[in-house]
Amino acid sequence: MLKKYLKNVRDFHPLIHNITNYVTVNDVANILLACGASPIMADEPEEAEEITSICNGLNINIGTLNSRTIPAMLAAGKKAEELGHVLLLDPVGAGASRLRTDTALNLINNIQFDVIRGNISEIKALAKCGGHTKGVDADAKDEIQKDNLEQAISFIQTFAKETGSIIAVTGAIDIVADKDTAYVIQNGRAEMGKITGTGCQLSGLITAFLAANQQHSLEAAATAVTVMGIAGEIGWSYMQTGDGNSTYRNRIIDAVYHMDGDTLEKMAKIRKIATKEEA
Repeated sequence: MLKKYLKNVRDFHPLIHNITNYVTVNDVANILLACGASPIMADEPEEAEEITSICNGLNINIGTLNSRTIPAMLAAGKKAEELGHVLLLDPVGAGASRLRTDTALNLINNIQFDVIRGNISEIKALAKCGGHTKGVDADAKDEIQKDNLEQAISFIQTFAKETGSIIAVTGAIDIVADKDTAYVIQNGRAEMGKITGTGCQLSGLITAFLAANQQHSLEAAATAVTVMGIAGEIGWSYMQTGDGNSTYRNRIIDAVYHMDGDTLEKMAKIRKIATKEEA
């Protein structure tokens, strides 16, 4: 299953419009190129609609909000929705400030997103369930572990039903779910959390995978999360004495660039949680 979704991205070469944060914009562009997609970055309100109209998907990331980019996000989002393009929201730091939380909620209320991707604290903040952010990172109090996995899946699927979106929650254990079905993914390395931007990169990656696999959105999103986790494992295996998080960032991008279907299938640690109808 997984390899065909990767192949479709490389065959289709989707063009992805990213209104993303200034901290990680270059890394998002490079990981999109690595997976076989093409990036374009445009956050000027006067051109946001025009740019998004020529693309296959729109990735909105609120990591570095300002009074100019918020109108651009809304304009581009409405245009992408009108054209039936793939839409993803990355609510970076939701819960850390009123501006971030209110902006994310306003976007969700005005635009139908295919995917909302964040850490568990950000998603809880949007669901008004008391998420505890640590800056733009998830708080340890909210971390998904084996002993609260079933509860976390139930919460995520409830939020998916409320929003009509696929919810992708990433952390030590990743969950990608719609209202009916959930995928649990356990690829990746803890060291990925030492790199600024792995989540932002993943949001771009998910947008590309959905744009190339629109008939299988949930599976495509889960595959993108799996690819990123495996890239983290492969990238770490090449680390040498003296290497640090800067080198690791590049090795992850390189691992996505060289990812092949057989490696993806072999290394994937993904399982589907059966729906009631399927059980």
